[in-house]
Amino acid sequence: MLLRTQQMGQVKQISYRLSLIRQLVLIILPCIVMTACVTARVEDQRTTSTGILAGEGVVIMPKSYHLGNETEAKFTKCVGSALGRGSSRLRVIPNNEFVDALFPWFEPRTVPSDIKGLSILLKEPGVSDMIAKKGVRYIIWLDGDTDKIAGGGTLSCAAGPGGAGCFGFAWWQDDSKYDATVWDITALQSAGTVSANVSGTSYLPAIIIPIPLIARTRSKACKGLADQLKLFIVTDTST
Repeated sequence: MLLRTQQMGQVKQISYRLSLIRQLVLIILPCIVMTACVTARVEDQRTTSTGILAGEGVVIMPKSYHLGNETEAKFTKCVGSALGRGSSRLRVIPNNEFVDALFPWFEPRTVPSDIKGLSILLKEPGVSDMIAKKGVRYIIWLDGDTDKIAGGGTLSCAAGPGGAGCFGFAWWQDDSKYDATVWDITALQSAGTVSANVSGTSYLPAIIIPIPLIARTRSKACKGLADQLKLFIVTDTST
């Protein structure tokens, strides 16, 4: 009788474990498919022809100047790094190097807000010479952010005599929107704007162990924006 009871207990444990495995499969497989469903749109609006010569470069400026926003500072650095890589890479002048060399003209309180302001600034003693010395042909004004726009689900974790574990399912949707406005210093006009809009949903299923399935919208927006900026700047539409 005791042996039969033990066997029945083992059968119940096996059945319970199989049930958990089935639930895990039912949750994870759709999530893996859904994680790939990240939508991205990258486009540009050109107002004038562009092109870049040997020795010329670009500098990226954060348009919003959100002081202390480490996340978006990392995005600006990501775009700069991506622009400086690959077969069609551009020469990127570090932002801090450019701002320090032009002090105080590109500080938050004195930075030009439009092309007219840039034209006025270039008349200041030494400004044009310093920009020419740095080899800056284009200023890229970067603006935007990544927001969590929706989310839901429940996830709970607990510890007991038999160990610890989590159970549940959570999800959230991120929307990354960034614009890059390109100023041509030589022509003293705005060449146009490149924009990236990436949306994706992340999932966190958990049966004992949480398994994060992350939609990396910010990194996809960085790559898409940088790739399009290379095409936008290097391509001379006047030919």
